[in-house]
Amino acid sequence: MSEVFRGIKVRDWVFAGVLTALGAVLMVADVSVSSADIDKAVADGSMVHTVSSQSPWMIPVFLAATVPVLWWRRSVIAVTCVAIAVMALHDALFGWVTRCGAGLPLVFALAFLGALTYERAKAWLACALAALLSAAVLVYDATTGWSALGIAVPITLIVFGVGRAARHRTMLNQELSVRDAELRRLRDERAALMVAGDRARLSRQLDGLLQDRLEQLTAAAESADGLTPVQAKALLESIESGSRQTLDDMREIVGLLRGGDVALAPTPTVAHLDALLSRRRATDSRLTVAGNPRSLPATVELSAYRIVEHLITALADRPDSPIDVAVRFEDDALEIRVAGPVDRGADVKAAAARARERAKLLGGSVDVKVTRGRAGAVAQLPLLG
Repeated sequence: MSEVFRGIKVRDWVFAGVLTALGAVLMVADVSVSSADIDKAVADGSMVHTVSSQSPWMIPVFLAATVPVLWWRRSVIAVTCVAIAVMALHDALFGWVTRCGAGLPLVFALAFLGALTYERAKAWLACALAALLSAAVLVYDATTGWSALGIAVPITLIVFGVGRAARHRTMLNQELSVRDAELRRLRDERAALMVAGDRARLSRQLDGLLQDRLEQLTAAAESADGLTPVQAKALLESIESGSRQTLDDMREIVGLLRGGDVALAPTPTVAHLDALLSRRRATDSRLTVAGNPRSLPATVELSAYRIVEHLITALADRPDSPIDVAVRFEDDALEIRVAGPVDRGADVKAAAARARERAKLLGGSVDVKVTRGRAGAVAQLPLLG
């Protein structure tokens, strides 16, 4: 049983339910109408023919044409063929009764669904079948008769055209979504290639630095033979100074390799956050610092700056949209809070992902929440040692 109803959505139940209810109401009216009312309607011209049957069986037979609409996603053409067969059986069994009130909405619905679902050839086949269904509905319709075909068929074509336009727009939106995803992928790949190239260049720079410094230290150490104690002490001090400088240069380059930032300009720090906010148009943006401000490891300083930079890219940059950044220096962690209105169309998830990746390098975390057009983020960066 579950396989029978697989793929049927809630709106399909509602759609088929409305058509079925409309058909049930119309058939009940056909069954319960009195002979006097029929004669009066024929006399005043509101009906073209007297009712041939008032059998209650016309209700379930008619509903057999509307209930299959539940499965239109599997095949609109098959559903339309079932409706035509059932309506022809209804004509044969009960003759002249009123069917247009529920039959024509069924025709228009199937014409629209066929236009929306199929490519051109199958779509026109579905349209032709819908027109044939309208003929089956009206051929023995006691209220309208054949004359209504001149109105029903053009309306069917109009509804079919609306369905084709809706399909074209849907396909266009899907194509745009695919292209947008492709552009995003290409952009990410290009960025990754740029980062990989920069890291390779820095690796070569690190290797060259080590080779050069080690050669210098080796040459200095080999020249120590025959030196006086004072000269030897001075030489050892120069070797120590050179070793420390080499270590500092290595740390800087390794920090750049880990963080993915390859600019050789002075590395931004927490102290540069005020300047970062001042470049935005929101004049009321502010930076507050709490705790015990102090110099932090270079990787923590850089990551803190980049996290704030990533997060504020998703926030609105207007004079009436101030951004609040709060930095708290704790004993074992650096806490950063960023709050402000979200810019329309901003990719908050992407900005949060980049910030989390930054924090993850240091074993930290970033939590971002968006509520009623405002975003709030809390970052925690551990301070080891």
